[in-house]
Amino acid sequence: MNSILRNVIAVVVGVVIGSIVNMAIVTAGPLVIPLPEGADVSTMEKMKESMPLFQPVNFIPPFLAHALGTLVGAFLCAKIAGCHKMHLALGIGVFFVLGGIMAAYMLKGPMWFNVTDIALAYIPMAYLGAKLAGGKKTAAAPVAE
Repeated sequence: MNSILRNVIAVVVGVVIGSIVNMAIVTAGPLVIPLPEGADVSTMEKMKESMPLFQPVNFIPPFLAHALGTLVGAFLCAKIAGCHKMHLALGIGVFFVLGGIMAAYMLKGPMWFNVTDIALAYIPMAYLGAKLAGGKKTAAAPVAE
């Protein structure tokens, strides 16, 4: 298959599957860590109004969703890509970090979470996903004596 076509498919798969993982964790999060009493997350506006009710533990599911969605998306992208695997996987990280920045701006969550989320959940996870997809490292060429 043509490398360009493989790369396009890799990016689309990375974004779609990464987004699905993200949404699955965000949806399941309140089942594992209940929302605070009175919190309504049915719309972005109601979620923004509920932010002051959230305790630090309530930010674990969204952080994991962002980190694992990016990790899986970047991993799959790097596995499928024909070439430029690291660059494409990091592109997945950039795509998701832009979404994270938009969400931080819209929701006005606590600054400690926004900084932690943007600094650790996207680009580092995309890098890790690409590295994990790379498999074994090749040995260096022997040096002639």
